[in-house]
Amino acid sequence: MSDWHDVREELRAFALGLPEAHEDHPWGDTVIKVNKKVFLFLGVDERTEKWDPSFGVKLRSEAHGHALTVPGAAPSGYGLGKAGWVTVPFLSDLPAIDVLRDWVEESYRAIAPKRAMKVLDGEA
Repeated sequence: MSDWHDVREELRAFALGLPEAHEDHPWGDTVIKVNKKVFLFLGVDERTEKWDPSFGVKLRSEAHGHALTVPGAAPSGYGLGKAGWVTVPFLSDLPAIDVLRDWVEESYRAIAPKRAMKVLDGEA
Protein backbone atom coordinates (compact mmCIF):
# COMPACT_ATOMS: atom_id res chain seq x y z
CA MET A 1 0.00 0.00 0.00
CA SER A 2 1.88 3.00 -1.22
CA ASP A 3 -0.60 5.85 -0.86
CA TRP A 4 -1.50 7.04 2.63
CA HIS A 5 -5.16 7.16 1.58
CA ASP A 6 -5.02 3.40 0.96
CA VAL A 7 -3.55 2.74 4.40
CA ARG A 8 -6.11 5.02 6.03
CA GLU A 9 -8.98 3.28 4.24
CA GLU A 10 -7.60 -0.16 5.17
CA LEU A 11 -7.48 0.82 8.86
CA ARG A 12 -10.96 2.37 8.64
CA ALA A 13 -12.44 -0.75 7.02
CA PHE A 14 -10.70 -3.06 9.49
CA ALA A 15 -11.92 -1.02 12.47
CA LEU A 16 -15.49 -0.91 11.16
CA GLY A 17 -15.42 -4.70 10.88
CA LEU A 18 -14.95 -5.08 14.64
CA PRO A 19 -18.06 -5.87 16.73
CA GLU A 20 -20.31 -2.87 17.48
CA ALA A 21 -17.90 -0.43 15.79
CA HIS A 22 -19.30 2.62 14.03
CA GLU A 23 -17.98 5.76 12.36
CA ASP A 24 -18.59 9.25 13.69
CA HIS A 25 -17.46 12.73 12.66
CA PRO A 26 -17.04 14.95 15.71
CA TRP A 27 -15.14 18.18 15.08
CA GLY A 28 -15.16 17.32 11.36
CA ASP A 29 -12.69 14.47 11.93
CA THR A 30 -13.30 10.81 11.25
CA VAL A 31 -13.26 8.57 14.31
CA ILE A 32 -14.26 4.97 14.86
CA LYS A 33 -16.10 4.25 18.10
CA VAL A 34 -17.36 1.33 20.10
CA ASN A 35 -19.90 1.90 22.87
CA LYS A 36 -19.76 5.68 22.24
CA LYS A 37 -16.00 5.74 22.90
CA VAL A 38 -13.33 6.43 20.29
CA PHE A 39 -10.76 3.72 19.65
CA LEU A 40 -9.35 5.03 16.35
CA PHE A 41 -8.76 8.64 15.34
CA LEU A 42 -8.37 9.08 11.57
CA GLY A 43 -8.47 12.87 11.27
CA VAL A 44 -9.75 14.49 8.09
CA ASP A 45 -9.78 12.97 4.61
CA GLU A 46 -7.28 15.34 3.02
CA ARG A 47 -3.94 16.85 3.92
CA THR A 48 -4.14 20.57 4.72
CA GLU A 49 -1.72 23.35 5.63
CA LYS A 50 -2.51 22.76 9.29
CA TRP A 51 -2.85 18.99 9.29
CA ASP A 52 -0.58 16.20 8.18
CA PRO A 53 -2.51 12.94 7.92
CA SER A 54 -2.18 10.74 10.98
CA PHE A 55 -4.06 8.22 13.06
CA GLY A 56 -4.38 7.76 16.80
CA VAL A 57 -4.65 4.54 18.77
CA LYS A 58 -4.60 3.62 22.46
CA LEU A 59 -1.81 1.15 23.16
CA ARG A 60 -0.76 -0.42 26.44
CA SER A 61 1.59 -3.23 25.48
CA GLU A 62 4.99 -3.24 23.84
CA ALA A 63 3.10 -1.94 20.80
CA HIS A 64 3.06 1.46 22.52
CA GLY A 65 6.85 1.66 22.44
CA HIS A 66 6.93 0.26 18.90
CA ALA A 67 4.45 2.87 17.66
CA LEU A 68 6.57 5.65 19.18
CA THR A 69 9.54 4.49 17.08
CA VAL A 70 7.73 5.48 13.87
CA PRO A 71 9.31 8.73 12.64
CA GLY A 72 7.11 11.64 13.75
CA ALA A 73 4.96 9.56 16.10
CA ALA A 74 4.27 11.08 19.51
CA PRO A 75 2.02 10.75 22.53
CA SER A 76 -1.35 12.22 21.54
CA GLY A 77 -2.22 15.75 22.61
CA TYR A 78 -4.98 17.03 24.87
CA GLY A 79 -3.75 14.80 27.70
CA LEU A 80 -4.53 11.61 25.78
CA GLY A 81 -0.86 10.61 25.66
CA LYS A 82 -0.90 10.05 29.42
CA ALA A 83 -3.58 7.41 28.87
CA GLY A 84 -1.54 5.54 26.26
CA TRP A 85 -2.74 7.26 23.08
CA VAL A 86 -0.19 7.57 20.29
CA THR A 87 -0.53 9.69 17.14
CA VAL A 88 1.22 8.15 14.14
CA PRO A 89 1.74 10.07 10.89
CA PHE A 90 0.58 8.30 7.72
CA LEU A 91 3.38 9.96 5.75
CA SER A 92 6.10 8.17 7.76
CA ASP A 93 7.78 4.89 7.02
CA LEU A 94 5.07 2.72 8.59
CA PRO A 95 5.29 -0.89 9.72
CA ALA A 96 3.46 -3.58 7.72
CA ILE A 97 -0.33 -3.25 7.50
CA ASP A 98 -0.73 -6.34 9.71
CA VAL A 99 1.10 -4.50 12.51
CA LEU A 100 -1.11 -1.44 12.05
CA ARG A 101 -4.22 -3.66 12.20
CA ASP A 102 -2.88 -5.18 15.43
CA TRP A 103 -2.54 -1.69 16.88
CA VAL A 104 -6.14 -0.88 15.93
CA GLU A 105 -7.34 -4.12 17.51
CA GLU A 106 -5.37 -3.44 20.70
CA SER A 107 -6.91 0.02 20.88
CA TYR A 108 -10.36 -1.50 20.35
CA ARG A 109 -9.75 -4.05 23.12
CA ALA A 110 -8.74 -1.23 25.49
CA ILE A 111 -12.09 0.51 24.91
CA ALA A 112 -14.69 -2.15 23.96
CA PRO A 113 -17.24 -3.53 26.41
CA LYS A 114 -16.91 -7.17 27.46
CA ARG A 115 -19.90 -8.26 25.33
CA ALA A 116 -18.18 -6.97 22.16
CA MET A 117 -14.91 -8.63 23.14
CA LYS A 118 -16.73 -11.95 23.50
CA VAL A 119 -18.06 -11.58 19.97
CA LEU A 120 -14.59 -10.71 18.70
CA ASP A 121 -13.09 -13.72 20.46
CA GLY A 122 -15.83 -16.07 19.19
CA GLU A 123 -17.30 -16.67 22.64
CA ALA A 124 -20.74 -15.21 21.97
